[in-house]
Order: sequence, then structure tokens, then C-alpha cells
Amino acid sequence: MSNEVKVEIAATAARLVVEEGLEYGPAKRRALRELGLNSKSPLPDNDLLEEQVFDYLRLFCADTQPPELLALRQLALVWMERLQAFRPHLSGAVWRGSATRLSDIFIQLFCDDPKSAELHLIDHGVSYEAQSVKGFKGEPVDALSIQSFCPDLSEYIGVHLMVHDHNDLRGALRPDNQGRSPRGDIQALRQLLDNA
Repeated sequence: MSNEVKVEIAATAARLVVEEGLEYGPAKRRALRELGLNSKSPLPDNDLLEEQVFDYLRLFCADTQPPELLALRQLALVWMERLQAFRPHLSGAVWRGSATRLSDIFIQLFCDDPKSAELHLIDHGVSYEAQSVKGFKGEPVDALSIQSFCPDLSEYIGVHLMVHDHNDLRGALRPDNQGRSPRGDIQALRQLLDNA
């Protein structure tokens, strides 16, 4: 498949990510359908898609996206401070800077006891949904999903807490193939907010 076609798939997927809040995988698969391509066609990698997402945001959302991202990062900080005992690290679009009001917040927790985060939510009367999802190493991890009101956006935002073992923290901070950190702790998030 030519590089131009991969870029076209990525551009179409980027629109779906920004306009409909789709995650990267579903957005790429739907882009194939929208473009009338075979479902077995090679998909663009996430780096190319993220590049296209940032291009789309610059072109079509330059006025709306920065304040929405700021509101989501502030809400993420509230939850990270509440869960400070579990070594929270922000990841996903809110960390990378491509989030809009349609984006959920993803926080990785690194716990000595995997049930401790869940008990913490119960003790504080926080309603959540528990499920098992694929972790950053491909292993199953518990995900605790909360709907949290974001005052600056006047709507509820999904906050997903992925519960990892404390020993996974070292590997979680390895830079990606572009040298960027895939997630950041409270201090790193505060730095992003100070620089906003």
C-alpha cells in the first residue's frame, strides 16, 4: 500500500478521533470503511495518526481545543491528587495534548496491593464500573471507570483508572520511539499546567 493511502487513512481517522472522540484503533478501522478500502488493508501506525490529529486540531479547532485540554488536565490533576497514594500517572490524549471535550482521561495507578485503589474509591463513596482491559504490556489489568463532572466544560467526563502492580512502574516510564514519555506523574502534569 502506498504511503499516500496510509496518510489518507490516518487523516480520515484523525477527523473521527477529534470530531467523535473515537480511540485510535476503532477510528482506523472505520476510516477503512469510509474510504471503501478492504478491512485487511495495512493500517497507519499510531505516530502517523497522532501527527494527523494534531494537524486537524491546528486547522479546525485552534480556538476550542486549548481551553478544553486545559479543563481536562485540571480535572485529571484533581483525581491524581485524590489518588496520590497509588502513584498516579496520566497517559493518553490528555497527557499527549491532543484531547478535546470528547476525550476521556486515562490514569495509570501503580499499587502495592491491586485491590487498594478499589477499596479507596469505595471508602470515599465514589461510584465506579470495574472491568478488565489490556495493559500497556498487553497483560490484563483492572480498569475502574468513573464519570466525573468537569465544571469548566459543564459536563461529565470519563475517568479511567488502570490498576497496575507497583513493580510495573519502571517499565512504564520508558520513552517511546520518539523519545517522549508515554505518561507523567503529578509533578509533570503540574508543569504542563504551569506552562499552559
